[in-house]
Amino acid sequence: MDEQKKHPAPPPHTEPRSPSSQASTPHPPASPPRSRKLLWIVVLVLIVIGLFAWHPWNRGSADNSQQARQAGGRRGGAPGMGAQPQPVHVATVTQGEMPVVINSLGTVTPLASVIVKTQINGTLQEVAFREGQMVKKGDLLAQVDPRPYEISLRNAQGTLAKDQALLQTARLDLQRYKVLLSQDSIASQQVDTQASLVQQLEGTVKSDQANVDTFKLDLNYARITAPVSGRVGLRQVDPGNYVTTGDTNGVVVITQLQPISVIFTTSEDNLTAILKPLHAGSKMSVTAYDRANTTSLESGYLETVDNQIDTTTGTVKLRATFDNKESLLFPNQFVNTKLLVDVIKDATIVPTPAVLNGSSGAFVYVVKPDNTVTVRNVKIGPIDGERTSIKTGLQVGERVVIDGSDRLKEGAKITIPADAPKGASGASGVAGASAASGARGASGAHHGRHRSQPQ
Repeated sequence: MDEQKKHPAPPPHTEPRSPSSQASTPHPPASPPRSRKLLWIVVLVLIVIGLFAWHPWNRGSADNSQQARQAGGRRGGAPGMGAQPQPVHVATVTQGEMPVVINSLGTVTPLASVIVKTQINGTLQEVAFREGQMVKKGDLLAQVDPRPYEISLRNAQGTLAKDQALLQTARLDLQRYKVLLSQDSIASQQVDTQASLVQQLEGTVKSDQANVDTFKLDLNYARITAPVSGRVGLRQVDPGNYVTTGDTNGVVVITQLQPISVIFTTSEDNLTAILKPLHAGSKMSVTAYDRANTTSLESGYLETVDNQIDTTTGTVKLRATFDNKESLLFPNQFVNTKLLVDVIKDATIVPTPAVLNGSSGAFVYVVKPDNTVTVRNVKIGPIDGERTSIKTGLQVGERVVIDGSDRLKEGAKITIPADAPKGASGASGVAGASAASGARGASGAHHGRHRSQPQ
């Protein structure tokens, strides 16, 4: 123990820490700043959420919904009873005749279009027509110099006269020879030779007569006349030019305008309905309309049907003729045609704007006596512009909505202006109803639209 006292125990050894180990060891004082950063982020998120919750548009929508609930309570209280009656225009279902019409596209085609050419060679002396003039068959159009053909005609006439005289002499000699042969004064061979000479001269006279007729015909061809009645186009050659029969352009082109035809096509599915009355001998009316299909140009009749169907399009061509007295149809003009096939008697008719299309097909809004509407599915028939025939679903005398149906649903209440109820007799009632609703932006919204059918 004395030695232990003399030599006290050394203190425990502690190894010095390196700077790198000190740096890698986390220090507790670094934790508080990171916690403060997370706290600020949470505070900012809460502030943003509060701003969105407080924004004026949310407040406005809440106020509006609250006002709507209060207004509904003042009008009746119960939900669904606060709907205001919608103003609409209505029409009465009528009964009448409905034409069955086939609409097609066609082209005006003249019955005759002739390139007038000269049939002889010569100098063109005169042009006797004005460009665009209406001419009749046989009218003089131009004159070719006839003098060379007049000289040739006189020459041929002189040759004919000489040969006719020779023929007359040969015939007299033949008669004398026959008398002498009967007296046995000459040989029969001489008589046969004279008879052959007579036949030769007869052939020569016929040839001369043909030459005379040819030159007379050339003189007629020197006068170029209209082969058909119609309208002349632009002049293709001027006077003074030498014209020949080989000229491809000719002198002028004449197009027949009265009467004129329209060639149009229709589906092969319509052939049965067309051929049946056509073979029965009935005249089927065809009306030609302008390109916009709004103005009637001319009325005519179906003339004929082509003899085969175009397999590439499944259509067949038809030709209709028109008198075209006012010349409203012009060659190669594009027109819309309406072929009247049949007329349905006692058809149920409504204005076309009353018929809507939904997921289950065509339907209308029928007005009940208590001024509410109900949805009625219908089966439509032929359509004629502003009128539509109904096969099933409606009764004559019922009222249907023709304007303002966009805001309706099953059982909705409506109001009807005093001047609104009109029949479906024509387009005027529909047009008036559409015009009256124009201030509300609903006119014309019913034609051809597809909407979901209300339940």
